[in-house]
Amino acid sequence: MQDPLGFLKKYSSNVIFDEVQRAPSLFSYLQTAVDESGLMGQFILSGSQNFYLLEQITQSLAGRVALFKLLPFNSLELEQADLLLPDWKSMLFKGFYPAIYDCDLQPSVFYSNYLQTYIDRDVTRLLKVQDMRLFRNFISLCAGRTGQLLNLNNLANECGISQPTAKSWLSILESSYIIFLLPPYFENFNKRIVKNA
Repeated sequence: MQDPLGFLKKYSSNVIFDEVQRAPSLFSYLQTAVDESGLMGQFILSGSQNFYLLEQITQSLAGRVALFKLLPFNSLELEQADLLLPDWKSMLFKGFYPAIYDCDLQPSVFYSNYLQTYIDRDVTRLLKVQDMRLFRNFISLCAGRTGQLLNLNNLANECGISQPTAKSWLSILESSYIIFLLPPYFENFNKRIVKNA
């Protein structure tokens, strides 16, 4: 953006910035504009590269933002749109990403492309993965453990990486909503926290 101040003077409210991660320097100007106006909700920021966006933003914008995470469809939404398939196996294979339904895409093509762009764009920048084959194997091994207890050492050994690397990669996959780790439940809240760590 050539003239952020001029732009924000001209468009001072009800502005949507899409793919805002491409202009990380804009955030300091937005912070100033929000602080000066005292208005909430005058800017809507969206972006698809979650990690790169967080890495580039130096302002916390704490107290000035509300965050909304747009997750894939859930079964209720699909049912209401008359898109829910009759059996759970078909649903698991097709998945819940809106583009599959909106553009009538083949799930195998969509997920292959999604994984490729996810690895090439987000993971390589953030983790500096040296061996992409290993990371792809790691994702496949995680997929094969769906619904099972997580044994981090076993997963790391099977993939041929260290336990700290496996833990780091799991954290990234969880933060990007590729995987969901279900923590154990205990009546004792403190025990839940300790077992979760």
